[in-house]
Amino acid sequence: MERRIPMILDCDPGIDDAVAILLAAAAPEIELLAVTAAAGNVGLEHTSRNARRVLALAGRQVPVYAGASRPMFGPQVTADAVHGADGLLGLPVPEPAFPLSQGTAWDAILQASKRYPGELVLVVTGPMTDLGIALAKDPSLAGRLAGVVAMGGASDFGNDTPAAEFNILADPEAAELVLRSGVRIAMCGLDVTHKAYFTREDIRRLEALGTPQARFAAAVIESGVDIHRRYGVEGSPMHDPCALLYALRPDLFTQVHCWAGVECKGRLTRGRTVIDAYSDAKRTPNCHWVTGVDRAAFVEETIRLLARYGGQGE
Repeated sequence: MERRIPMILDCDPGIDDAVAILLAAAAPEIELLAVTAAAGNVGLEHTSRNARRVLALAGRQVPVYAGASRPMFGPQVTADAVHGADGLLGLPVPEPAFPLSQGTAWDAILQASKRYPGELVLVVTGPMTDLGIALAKDPSLAGRLAGVVAMGGASDFGNDTPAAEFNILADPEAAELVLRSGVRIAMCGLDVTHKAYFTREDIRRLEALGTPQARFAAAVIESGVDIHRRYGVEGSPMHDPCALLYALRPDLFTQVHCWAGVECKGRLTRGRTVIDAYSDAKRTPNCHWVTGVDRAAFVEETIRLLARYGGQGE
C-alpha cells in the first residue's frame, strides 16, 4: 500500500460528524493521527465526549483533544434542535473507552504539522475555530499543511439563516481568517453536499451490512431525509462525510478555483460566503470551491468503507 495520508479530523459531533469519524477510522488509506473537537452543533462537553464515543463504536483508540468552547469573537450558536441535546440524537452509543488527551486542539494541530511538514491534511467538519486559533498562534502553519478540506458555506443560499450555512455562521471570523491565511483549502459547501445524498434505498443497503457501525450510520442518515425535503433534496445530504471523502477521493468531485470570503458584519448576511469565480474584479483565487460529485460513486465509496467493520470491505 502507498504511504497513508496523515490526517487530523477537526469536528463538532454532531450526527454527520459521527459518520465522518467512522469513515476516517475505517479507511486504510488514512493515518488518523488525532480527532480534535470544538463546540458547534452542541457544546464542547458533548462534542469532546461524542468523538470518543464514536471511536469506541469504531473500536479505535485515537487521541482526542478538546478545542474551543466558543467562537473566536461572535455569539455562540448551536444546532441541538437537529442533533439532539447530546449531539447524537440520544442513540445508544458506547461510553468513551479512554480519556481526553492532554493539551489543546490547536496545539495538537501545530505539533502534527511539524512532525509531518507538507504532508498533514486537516479535515474540518465544524466551525473553523480550532484552525483559526492555530493560525493566529503560528501563521507559518499555512505553509506546512498539505491542505485543508472544510465542510462549510454555500454560494447562494443558507441553511441556518437565509444567507448562511451553519458551520460558517458558528464562527465567521475564524473562517475569514483561514481563507485569508494562504492555506491550501477546498470548501465542500451546501452546493455539493446537497448532491451527495443517500436515498432510503441507499440507507437500506447500509442497514443490510448488519454491523453496529453501519446500523448507527443508517439511523443518523435516515434522520436527515425528511428534514431536507424543504430544500428539494431527494434524500439525506452527507454534509461532513463529503469533506472526508473529498480528502480521500478528490477524483469523485468537480470544483472551481476561485476567491472566497466571509461576511462578518452584515445584519442580515453575517456568515454568508461570497464566491467570486467569474466577476470582473479578478480577485486572486484562494480556494477550490467544490461544486459537484458523482453521487453513485460517492455512495459506493461510503458503503465500501463502512463494510470494513464487518470484514466485508476490500
